[in-house]
Amino acid sequence: MPIALLPDRAVVTVSGEEATSFLQGVLTCNVETLEPGEARLGALLSPQGKILFDFLVSRSGEAGFRLDAPAGAAADLVKRLGLYRLRAKVAIAADPALGVAAAWDGAETAAGLERCRDGRLAALGDRLYVTNGAFSADATEDDYHAHRIALGIPEGGRDFPYGDAFPHEALMDQLGGVDFKKGCYVGQEVVSRMQHRGTARTRVVPVTYVSGEVPEPGAEITAGHKVLGVTASRAGSRGLAMIRLDRLADALAAGEPLRVGGAVLGVEKPGFASFAFPEVGLAG
Repeated sequence: MPIALLPDRAVVTVSGEEATSFLQGVLTCNVETLEPGEARLGALLSPQGKILFDFLVSRSGEAGFRLDAPAGAAADLVKRLGLYRLRAKVAIAADPALGVAAAWDGAETAAGLERCRDGRLAALGDRLYVTNGAFSADATEDDYHAHRIALGIPEGGRDFPYGDAFPHEALMDQLGGVDFKKGCYVGQEVVSRMQHRGTARTRVVPVTYVSGEVPEPGAEITAGHKVLGVTASRAGSRGLAMIRLDRLADALAAGEPLRVGGAVLGVEKPGFASFAFPEVGLAG
């Protein structure tokens, strides 16, 4: 029943009497329907519909929200949200006193901790918001990421580059990170068009390294003479990769194995995914 501190995460707070309407107008997710005790996936996009920041959003107090984001992006997230604040009555700030932990497989925690269900996938467990330096854990950050990778859950900056991936490519449409029924938000027209036209050909998917040396993230995946995508984060023989599904289908039809340098890999459909996927097994 592991609990891991996540020093690669930080908390940005958005508070004030207009915090709900402000975030509802700029984020991909619906914060008006956000339940107490839920951490919902969301993102801030460019006007072209590409992900600039992804995070988990949860309620904090009566008129506030927490954005659980990559630590290295927190300061830039504060600045970017500030550009959209205009005259809205909100305060936006990083909270250096607050840390993030994850608990999964039914892990018990002390009473009084801020605990939110990870809304992406039930098997991910819960997010805990704790005072930095005042919380101990029995698992490591690497243990958590191995758990996340095994479930096929991508994270920005690790599995797709900020500023260059659409929400569908990062599986946000599959993980509750985009509300297609709410009103406008930054980049909404592009995302809506991809949804209604079904034009998302590239997806982050789980991979298994069958043989050969496991590559570093960012290595090209090929089949024959075609590039299908690039590798992303990994844990042992499992990992994630950004892959063109149409090219994957062509490679499988031609009987061509998928390779990364000298390694051979297999590709899987995420267990939670509803999008069309080629019939695949482990390549050999």
